[in-house]
Amino acid sequence: MKAFPTLFRLGVARVLLGLALPLAGATKVDRPNFIIIFCDDLGYADIGPFGSEKHRTPNLDRMAAEGRKFTSFYVTSGVCSPSRSSLMTGCYPKRVGLHQNEKGQGVLFPGNQRGLNPSEITIAEVLKARGYATGIVGKWHLGDQAEFLPTRQGFDSYFGIPFSNDMGQKDRPTKQYPPLPLLRMEKVIEEEPDQRLITQRYTREAITFIQRNKARPFFLYLPHSMPHWPQYSSERFAGKSANGKWGDAAEEIDWSTGEILKTLKANDLDEKTMVIFMSDNGGALRHGASNKPLKGGKGSTWEGGHRVPFVVRWPGAIPVGTSSDAMATSMDLLPTLAMFAGAKLPSDRKLDGKDIAPLLLAKPKAVTPHKAFYCYSRGQLHAVRSGNWKLFFTRSKKAPKGQPEALYNLVNDIGETTNVLGDHAGVAKRLARLAEGMREDVGDDLTGAMGSGTRKPGFVKNAKALTKRK
Repeated sequence: MKAFPTLFRLGVARVLLGLALPLAGATKVDRPNFIIIFCDDLGYADIGPFGSEKHRTPNLDRMAAEGRKFTSFYVTSGVCSPSRSSLMTGCYPKRVGLHQNEKGQGVLFPGNQRGLNPSEITIAEVLKARGYATGIVGKWHLGDQAEFLPTRQGFDSYFGIPFSNDMGQKDRPTKQYPPLPLLRMEKVIEEEPDQRLITQRYTREAITFIQRNKARPFFLYLPHSMPHWPQYSSERFAGKSANGKWGDAAEEIDWSTGEILKTLKANDLDEKTMVIFMSDNGGALRHGASNKPLKGGKGSTWEGGHRVPFVVRWPGAIPVGTSSDAMATSMDLLPTLAMFAGAKLPSDRKLDGKDIAPLLLAKPKAVTPHKAFYCYSRGQLHAVRSGNWKLFFTRSKKAPKGQPEALYNLVNDIGETTNVLGDHAGVAKRLARLAEGMREDVGDDLTGAMGSGTRKPGFVKNAKALTKRK
């Protein structure tokens, strides 16, 4: 186990176990359980609560009817690894050095030297210090070296594929990847597992974790490998949707969610558990995702790249059948869950996430705690949103980089179709000032701004890809 900063040393951790913060009258549960179901590349409109026209998602429909959805929920990147780093650390990817790998690529690949620095404090570590059992079932994608694996980052248990499901030999034979590994804890137990069964296996593992820890508070992180390309689904779902392999995979994820909710009810955990469902980034349009009515998709800094479906359910605490359009982010989950759990946040570093408990609980007059949200891609600050407005900066070689280029009113123009920069110079100037502050803090590879508030990623000099023989 790695050494914690001063706040998280053993003596303080014992003190934390005795703390319990009130939940503002929301529930009598002292330390609620948390489950985060995290899909890979699922589109904004790929589930019923967000207007899917092709996918049957009865369990997610019910989850939204029994909970609350957020229609302006953002992740920090249009691709996998950077987005996941934010969920785990409550920070923008560039702050923790995971906006790209050591080769300048947008995600981590097998055998990369870079990964989530063991000195970072993850959401699992924050909750573990409060006495939670912590488990991850599914895709990690924050480094495959031993130092970076989830079992070194606050999770008691791990079962899953440590990166994208296409990073093996079966589906990418020309890429010279090693065989796709399936891990239990830190050991490769299978190579090139049958991915038709992966969602089923993840679901069984998740249910086992819940049943094993039902007598204590727990945090379960379930990052599905699907519907990322190549899409696979079991015989029960293959060929059954109205949207090909993408729809088959999405509908099986809905089934999986239903099995999780059934398990909670069967074990008398319904009112003790907050369940969150979301995607890691915008949908992959070329593979069958839908991001309607948003523009763009996976990899972009349009709304379709960063705005994702978000549904939260916690019977007795979160008002049923409600919706919020307040701006919230994946970075907010670490400080928010810590608040509900009565856990302390690290005080020796800056977090970008905010406590959104008032929004989740639909408290009167609750508003977004964010003055702005910044859309980065590989360390480049492409756009900033503040209030109803979103300002893009030029990336053209024919114009000064980082200058205001386009302005959209997202309330009137959610599809980002009409540039109103010429009509709202004052708004653009205000958002540009916000961006300058972010460049000074976190940096901007587009303009060359270094930033003074960044931390180093983890780095292993002699990195080796995971194999069963290792």
